[in-house]
Amino acid sequence: METRKGRFAPSPSGRMHLGNMFCALLSWLSAKSRGGKWLLRIEDLDPGRSRYEYARLIEDDLHWLGLDWDEGGIDADGGSYCQSRRGDIYERELGRLMQTGLVYPCRCTRADIMATQAPHLSDGHIVYSGKCRPAGIEDAGREGHTSYIYDWKGGKRAAAARIFVSGGDICFDDGHYGPQCIDPSRLCGDFVLRRADNAWAYQFAVVVDDALMGVDEVVRGRDLLASAAQQIYLYRLLGYREPAFAHLPLLCNEKGERLCKRDRSLDMGELRKTHSAEEITGLLGCLAGLTEKAEACSPASLVSLFDWKKVPLGDIRISPGTLPEL
Repeated sequence: METRKGRFAPSPSGRMHLGNMFCALLSWLSAKSRGGKWLLRIEDLDPGRSRYEYARLIEDDLHWLGLDWDEGGIDADGGSYCQSRRGDIYERELGRLMQTGLVYPCRCTRADIMATQAPHLSDGHIVYSGKCRPAGIEDAGREGHTSYIYDWKGGKRAAAARIFVSGGDICFDDGHYGPQCIDPSRLCGDFVLRRADNAWAYQFAVVVDDALMGVDEVVRGRDLLASAAQQIYLYRLLGYREPAFAHLPLLCNEKGERLCKRDRSLDMGELRKTHSAEEITGLLGCLAGLTEKAEACSPASLVSLFDWKKVPLGDIRISPGTLPEL
């Protein structure tokens, strides 16, 4: 069985909730069940929402549950596992992509984009209209083609760096939901790598980080399944081997809405007041289908029980009133 290097990459924008811990545990179990390693990265790209104290609480909650990482963390290697400190690396990798001629300046505002394109299907995705896309860019990379020289400093407003997305399905085998074929040109169209305010886009940063950190398995919520196609597109352009993806059902509240950091009753601060680490682990293991009953246990005791075939495909509703007695 192939060993894997998995990762957990939370955003420090609030206290983690039960859904975050569900993802962390299954990511850890998937890697450990193959004799692999588990990495912790802090995705603090957004300076307006990210807080150092939340990053510390993330580490504390993981330690409390017994999910210790083999690599990464806030202080490891001079903070290089925090995205806010990796700007030079992103700049270098963006330069590589620019050499393909597929990255171009975009000065569209969000209002411009919203005005030119209706939401994609029924999920609220906006497909970029191509308003700023240079004519003939689809020829970039072909034999004999000379890369375009774009005007990055002209215009009345700063430019975002947007990448041209060619049409066609990107197919991959999700470790939980099976074969997937997604056309990113229909899902989102050309997408941003760096915003006009110089903030790095998640889709770009996560690819660079996972590739350079040697992550070869990405376990995360099914709400991010479609974005795997965008990321695989970048992996291939950058010449990196894409990881295996496995997406999870979401933990939802009683209304069927995905748990979020506003659901304070199920955040780790509240749960740690009423439950032990072993009780929370047992609950999560039961929700994942690994055990029939929510009985107190350690993460290590679930390793031998882990099997993707046991994990439900449908989202899981849970609320404080429906927590099993432990």
